Parts: sequence; C-alpha cells; structure tokens
Amino acid sequence: MKVLVSGASGLIGRALRASLDEDGHRTVALTRRPGSDDDVPWDPTTGELDATRLEGFDAIVHLAGEPIGGRWTERKKSEIRASRVRGTRL
Repeated sequence: MKVLVSGASGLIGRALRASLDEDGHRTVALTRRPGSDDDVPWDPTTGELDATRLEGFDAIVHLAGEPIGGRWTERKKSEIRASRVRGTRL
C-alpha cells in the first residue's frame, strides 16, 4: 500500500512509518516542512494543500496537531481539538 502520514515526524508518526516500511508498504509524509520531493506539503493553519498531490494513496493516517504535552488548561484543550479539526477538514 501507499500511505500518506501527517504528523510523520512525531513520536508515533516515526514509529508508524518505520513499521509500515518494514512491512513493505510505501509511506510519504504530509508535512509543513518538506524534506524531499516525495513529501506532500501542507499548512493546516492557512488551509494550503494541493489536493492533486493526494491522488494515488491507498490510505491517509492523520496524526498531526497541537502537541498534547504540558498542562491541559481549557485553552490548551481547545487548541488541541481545533488543530485536529482544522487538519481533518483540510
């Protein structure tokens, strides 16, 4: 399978990509800071994403969002939720 992963540079994203790659799948990062031509650039904050770059994937795993570490104040919880909703909608 060809799998697109947002949040690919995070703890879970790195482990997921390694596991999928080890099982013979091809993974590509959906990232704000592309490091290779294969990476698919996006910016969920500004709504930037070239939808044509999503063609050909068998699956998309969405892990990106506000980091969950730290004190969970009402503001932090709101930011965590909003970041995931924005990314999913995009």
